[in-house]
Amino acid sequence: MEINLISDTVTRPTPGMLQAMLQAEVGDDVFGEDPTVNALEAKMAALFGKKAAVFCPSGTMTNQIAVKVHTQPLDEVICDEFSHVYQYETGGYAFNSGVGINLIKGTHGKITAEQVASAVKPVHDWLPISRLVVLENTCNKGGGSYYTLDEMRPVSRYCREHGLALHLDGARLFNALVETGESTADVGALFDSVSICLSKGLGAPVGSVLIGDREFIRKARRVRKVMGGGMRQAGFLAAAGIYALDNQVARLKEDNERARRIGALLQTLPYVADVRPVQTNILIFDVRPPYTADSFLQKLAGYGIKATPFGPQTVRFVTHLDFTEAMTERVLQVLQAIA
Repeated sequence: MEINLISDTVTRPTPGMLQAMLQAEVGDDVFGEDPTVNALEAKMAALFGKKAAVFCPSGTMTNQIAVKVHTQPLDEVICDEFSHVYQYETGGYAFNSGVGINLIKGTHGKITAEQVASAVKPVHDWLPISRLVVLENTCNKGGGSYYTLDEMRPVSRYCREHGLALHLDGARLFNALVETGESTADVGALFDSVSICLSKGLGAPVGSVLIGDREFIRKARRVRKVMGGGMRQAGFLAAAGIYALDNQVARLKEDNERARRIGALLQTLPYVADVRPVQTNILIFDVRPPYTADSFLQKLAGYGIKATPFGPQTVRFVTHLDFTEAMTERVLQVLQAIA
């Protein structure tokens, strides 16, 4: 049995999702004529209490479009040092938008309104203009940490009172919402724009959706086009997203619980130095010497288990749709056996 814990991006469409894709009615999305893409965009906008949305190939693209629309060159983006928009998007904020980045050292990837206030720069000719704040929920590099509504509200309030745009990188937001029980509409009310990934825990093969008001999305479509994201018969992919939203949200709680079970075991093992708090489906831990992350992963590979290094001594596991209960039991057995 091969077990892949590299990422929740490795999921494959379920039989039901494949059937929905095969039956999708399609058209040319660049001309706004793909009915399934239009249905997905309308569904996502309604979920978050917004007026419009745009379907894109990736979460990196939706984040980068948001940065581009919300800012002008010589502005800056404020975010946590662990943010995906800073860590894993190839410096796209600078390349695409000509803006700087202002990093906050938060707690497991989460920042507060007070930290944002301290980061905002005064207006001088020699400083970039603080224009956009980005929150990531859940935070990948923070170990799947999540914000509650009560934690996000003060940030939203500060941004609105001080003329800052607020974007949510919600790539794995639904992993958080199945834990908190909070609503998408309440989340959407706090942000100027929201990015949701369909190809991680939700299990679609491709796609993310950027959500906002009509004027924001009108501009976003132009940026999508110049970035090469204008797709044609994309309804086959959008159908997978609709199926995921209708059928595969509640089961994300299973992924979260399996990650917690593995995390609980790791805390008892002598070769593990530290386990980050396990809140959703991402599990980050440090191994003790003589293990390194690479040598530990080689050891796991001998048992047919794949994962990814997250630093010299740090390993990441991500549970997901294709990681079954039997696989969970196997991972627990292997981790105990190599202790």
